Amino acid sequence: MTEAEAQVYLDLVDWRRRVGDLYRITGPDALQRFRQGRDELFRAHPQSPIEPDEKPSFTGCHYFDPDPAYRVAARLEAGDGSELAIDTGGEDGAVRYRRIGKLIFNLGGQECGLTVLSLVQYAGGLFVPFRDKTSGHETYGGGRYLFDTAKNTDGLVLEVEAGSTDVVIDFNYAYNASCAYSPRWACPLAPPENHLPVAVRAGEQVYKR
Repeated sequence: MTEAEAQVYLDLVDWRRRVGDLYRITGPDALQRFRQGRDELFRAHPQSPIEPDEKPSFTGCHYFDPDPAYRVAARLEAGDGSELAIDTGGEDGAVRYRRIGKLIFNLGGQECGLTVLSLVQYAGGLFVPFRDKTSGHETYGGGRYLFDTAKNTDGLVLEVEAGSTDVVIDFNYAYNASCAYSPRWACPLAPPENHLPVAVRAGEQVYKR
């Protein structure tokens, strides 16, 4: 392995730390500062999913306007622990998850549910991908991510209290998988059970219009 190849691993550590820092911003302008910081990382960081030749013209991702209606109370119902393999379409093949539960919540007067997945490969990572009625036109066709605790993208999204299955989730922070920006990335996308029957006009929109 060359020094340049080793550097990639250090850059990835730095990327994940910086992303985690964004999800721990506090204050009434947290969402605005989050989006500004995220756009700057995409523009300048070596681990950015944006293609290098697109960075000079990159002016930021597209987002829906903030909407407090998409910050909702939810409850976690226990899952059956069954496994689910999601094919990434890349060299890594399928990623194996375990269904640990389902988030039940209300959006626009309609009850919705999203399966919460836990990585089989190592403990503790919780992952919620989803699609909705905006997918394929207003937002990326493969869907978006609500949070991924293994990637440090949960701090502002998932409000929990030890000993309680009642949580708060915030779709204003919903974001695209890396494969939405470039075909060089391969990502696990939302399984059919996480296709919401409503339009979630919150969070990140499609990258290229």
